Amino acid sequence: MTKSGQLWGGRFTEKPDKTFAEFNDSFRFDRRLFVADLRASIAHANGLAGAGVITGDEAAAITGGLVEMLAAADSNDAIFDGSDAEDVHSFIEGKLIAAIGDAGRKLHTGRSRNDQVATAFRLWLRDEIDAIADLVRDTQTSIVELAARHADAVMPGYTHLQRAQPVMFAHWCLAYFEMLKRDRDRLADARKRVNILPLGSGALAGAGFPVDREAVARELGFEGISANSLDAVSDRDFAVEFTSACSLIMVHLSRLAEDLIIYCSNEFGFVSLSDAVSSGSSLMPQKKNPDALELLRGKAGRVFGHQMGLLSMIKGLPLAYNKDMQEDKEAVFDTVDTINISLRAAAIVLDNTTLNEERARNAAAKGYLNATELADYLVKKGVPFRSAHEAVGRAVLFAIGEGKELHELSLDEIRQFSAVIGDDVNEALGLESALAAKGTIGGTSPGRVALALESARQYIVK
Repeated sequence: MTKSGQLWGGRFTEKPDKTFAEFNDSFRFDRRLFVADLRASIAHANGLAGAGVITGDEAAAITGGLVEMLAAADSNDAIFDGSDAEDVHSFIEGKLIAAIGDAGRKLHTGRSRNDQVATAFRLWLRDEIDAIADLVRDTQTSIVELAARHADAVMPGYTHLQRAQPVMFAHWCLAYFEMLKRDRDRLADARKRVNILPLGSGALAGAGFPVDREAVARELGFEGISANSLDAVSDRDFAVEFTSACSLIMVHLSRLAEDLIIYCSNEFGFVSLSDAVSSGSSLMPQKKNPDALELLRGKAGRVFGHQMGLLSMIKGLPLAYNKDMQEDKEAVFDTVDTINISLRAAAIVLDNTTLNEERARNAAAKGYLNATELADYLVKKGVPFRSAHEAVGRAVLFAIGEGKELHELSLDEIRQFSAVIGDDVNEALGLESALAAKGTIGGTSPGRVALALESARQYIVK
């Protein structure tokens, strides 16, 4: 260690320029890797001892010093204040040497900051992925609870933001449940590639000491070890993959937010948000704004930007490690912070959302949403679907001209479009019939939705 808190400097005769040092140093943000680096350092010390590189007493002194450092940080955040360390790794090593003397100088044997950083980063991210997966599940729980509060409610389904067909409100809720279910699967899949140990790769060529990498991996809970040292120290695919999974989470939260923003407008009036997740206007006293939802929608772009930034950063890097890779931390750190607060906010919004069941149902009964049911009715009477589609289109045009819904047309009026229409047509055009007809797996019939809701409950408690 140099006096300036660096892990290098023996071949240098001048101090770093102050501006360069500020530009180069990362301690202000990578200190959040502190615990992960301590854990990895303890495992490395045990590996050195197992290989006979350091003595048992030296390993005990090193691990004891690292454990004491962790305890000190847990009880006093001020441990970090005033440090001139270049990064969290040099901070730890400097503190260790100050605490236990020359034994601390042996900790870095057989490793480089390149594999050290990659290991701490993966350890930290692995834990964060687990925490995010739990938050996704919490949001799914809020979705299921919202659906259950309005289990029998009906609303219009939309395509092109035009009323299309009636659906159960719970069916709409569970669409977002399914999106988040895929998100949890993606996080779990990304975690598999995060959970690979790079420690033992050295700077780029591998370690010069016979440390049992598999034993170190087991101690740290890694599922495997990296197969190529050049790749191990320069791989940031896992960071890109993680931000990609988070980008899709934000896509889904943003779409949910957009739907609810539309539905809580006066023009729709399907849902209302409690005061707990709304704000007012500084000028217009009557306003109640869905700011929480708008922030969810807005923060999505922030995460997308981090993913693109990472891709741009690594796209032209030669093997192996390059200082450009220091830029991975802030992108991933902010992604974690953004996805955490966004998921928590989404769950709170859902918990404070109420459906206006009567208004939603009335909207589902108007706007010719049963046109497809009429076409299906004709098909069941033997009319080819394309012919039925044409006939119903003309019936809708006629109904618009009369200012009526399809089910409000008289039998004589509607029969002019197909002679096969009988007096059972009104039953087929009813809202309940339209919903009940969609009984295939994944459909919006009340029975299917009830089964899907129970399946969602079972998924949450696994």
